[in-house]
Parts: sequence; structure tokens; C-alpha cells
Amino acid sequence: MMSENLSKDDLSDGQMSLMDHLIELRTRLLISIVIFIILFLACLIRVGEPSTSIADQVYLFLQKPLAELLVERGGRMIFTGLHEGFFTQIKVAFFTSISVALPIILIQVWKFVAPGLYKNERNAMLPFMIATPFLFILGAAMVYYLVIPLAWQFFLSFEINPGQGALPIEVEPRISEYLSLVMRLMFAFGLSFELPVILLLLVKSGIITPNWLAEKRRYAILVSFIASAILTPPDVISQVMLATPIIILYELSIIVAKIMYKTEEK
Repeated sequence: MMSENLSKDDLSDGQMSLMDHLIELRTRLLISIVIFIILFLACLIRVGEPSTSIADQVYLFLQKPLAELLVERGGRMIFTGLHEGFFTQIKVAFFTSISVALPIILIQVWKFVAPGLYKNERNAMLPFMIATPFLFILGAAMVYYLVIPLAWQFFLSFEINPGQGALPIEVEPRISEYLSLVMRLMFAFGLSFELPVILLLLVKSGIITPNWLAEKRRYAILVSFIASAILTPPDVISQVMLATPIIILYELSIIVAKIMYKTEEK
């Protein structure tokens, strides 16, 4: 039986049948899919003279850290298959559209979930919904402006200049491989920065406690380095630069969780 301590304001505005929930879910999914498709097609449309698309501009932005290192010595990027350039554009358009649509999709998820929550639950969940895209963007920005330039300098250090009787060893990256690596790094860092949201939600729901997080600190450090080794290229620089913020975010989650506990006790 529902507790009498809950006021009428804590209840959702109305009750919905199963069919109403399914219709609402279908509506939210359709809105999200239509927005994604519109953004995806908009990224591929070429305008102007010479004709360029949003996908072209995004790709130039993604390759800028490497271009700044290679352009002075006449470096270039290549594709070895006739279809590779086309599918690279598709990947860039997909990456761009899903990134732009993510906040809109989260809003649709919130509109579907919020009516089924009590008022105090909605107030508790809203900060987590706002923090999710912010933390993802923060992680992606860190990898683009800090990790990638250092990693690219490390990889390019293995080039060999021509010597007497020797051929030069120079890098000529394929556009598809370069794009896949950059997107994997940005998604890895973006998802890793969601760690505080996940941990604080678990604490808020009572599944774990701040003391439990503190006790498992050593295991969290080990897992962060293992995950960094899997998600990043095989170089120490990018692995350490992913593991370090994960550990810092874990510690910050413990501090915030303890503050939440003290607030609820008061």
C-alpha cells in the first residue's frame, strides 16, 4: 500500500495504461529517429562552390591535429579503395549527427520517464540528465585538445629519415583508419567521463555506499588501467592520460557521494 507520507504533489500528474505507455514510447522513438535522419542527411548535402558538406568540415576538424604535424613536411592522407572515401563521409556524418542528436535523445528519454516518477525523484534525476552530455563533451574535448596531439607526436617519432643507402620510412595514414581511431578515442574518453553519473546513481538508489566505493579503490585503479589499455592505442601516453582522469573522477564521486549521504541524514 502506498505510504501516506507522500503528498499528492509527489505523484505523477496522471496514470497511464500499458497501451498509453507503448504509444508514448513509440512517439519518443520516432522523434529521436526522425531528428537523427534529418541531421544525418544534412551532414551529407553538398553546397557552395567548391561544393562541401558538413561532413567535410567535421573531417577537416578531426584531422587538424595530424595536419598541423604533417603539412610542413608535405605529408598527406590516402585511401586505397575506391569506396573508402565515400564510406568515410558516411562515418563522419553518422558521428556528427549522433553527437548533435544526443542531447535531444536524452530529452526524449526524460520526457518518457519523468511522468512515471514522483516529484522528489524527478528533482533528484534532473541533475544527472544535465550532467551526462556535459561530461561526455568534456571527455571528448580532453582527448582532442590534449591526448591526440601528444599521441600523434609519439607515433610520428618512429619515422626514419633517409640515410646513406637507406630508404625513408614515412607515415601516410589511411583516412578510414585515422577516422576510426579518432572516433574510438573520443567515444572512449566521453563514456569514461560518465563514471560519476553512474556511481552517484547507484549510491542514490542504495545499491552501493560511499564506504563501499572507498574500500574498492584499489580495484577501481586496476580496472581503469585495464580499460585504458583496451580502449586506447598501444602507447603509454594515451593509456595513462585516460586512466588518470578516471581515477580522479572516481575519487570525486566518493566525495560527492559522502556529501549526498550527509545531506540525506540531515
